[in-house]
Amino acid sequence: MRILFLGDIIGIPGCSKVKNNLPDQIIQNKIDFVIVNGENAAESGVGLTKEICNNLFDCGVDVITTGNHVWDQKEIMKHIDKENRLLRPHNLFEPAPGKGFEVYTSKTNLKVGVLNLMGNVFMKKCENVFSSAQNFLKKYKLKKDFDFLIVDFHGEITSEKNAMGHLFDGKASLVIGTHTHVPTNDARILKNGTGYQTDAGMCGDYNSVIGMDKENSLKRFLKADSTKLFPASGEVTLSGAIVDCNLETGLAKSIKSFIFDGQLKNN
Repeated sequence: MRILFLGDIIGIPGCSKVKNNLPDQIIQNKIDFVIVNGENAAESGVGLTKEICNNLFDCGVDVITTGNHVWDQKEIMKHIDKENRLLRPHNLFEPAPGKGFEVYTSKTNLKVGVLNLMGNVFMKKCENVFSSAQNFLKKYKLKKDFDFLIVDFHGEITSEKNAMGHLFDGKASLVIGTHTHVPTNDARILKNGTGYQTDAGMCGDYNSVIGMDKENSLKRFLKADSTKLFPASGEVTLSGAIVDCNLETGLAKSIKSFIFDGQLKNN
């Protein structure tokens, strides 16, 4: 079982790159299941819409995860209750529209659990993510409730992501971080068999400030301009990870960073 996870999709450029290239990448890399983080996919670079979701599903995405920008496009609050393949962070304060965990059936008829979590440090307030994760692990078990489990940890700091990886080690196929938009060079299999990478990076233009126009971002940092941030429009890199999973154990056999095209393609 080979799963592709793509980091935060940034604006129209990121969506277009995924739409135009994902079908071929699925074939070339023999991908069985695709998960993307779509919380920055809207034209403004924050939130996502029903149309964006449908476009991503049409090009081969199986599940869309999100994070702190999930509600920035208000229409998604109604759509998420109708769209089973769209997740919001599991540990959002309840009641909240949608859900943060679901089990999906792959093209090969295997059960893939996807859990969307959000960190507590420097993020919008939500329930304690580690308590939420512990409660989840008490309720669900790998190879009992699903064949594979993928955890998207949407967080600001590396220590939270590292700790969550160890919490799920041996109990998930992959724990991968999102939100900081910079791919980390630490894709590996943890001691008990869980694939791990601190951050998947982004599907956006890296000639930017985490996907946003660099000149405009610099003006804001220099307090020379108060205009809103907007996505950079240069060549896009698709960033993420590919994990091969053992059918018998549900754990990772191998994991590698996925970098396609754009500024990072030669690194």
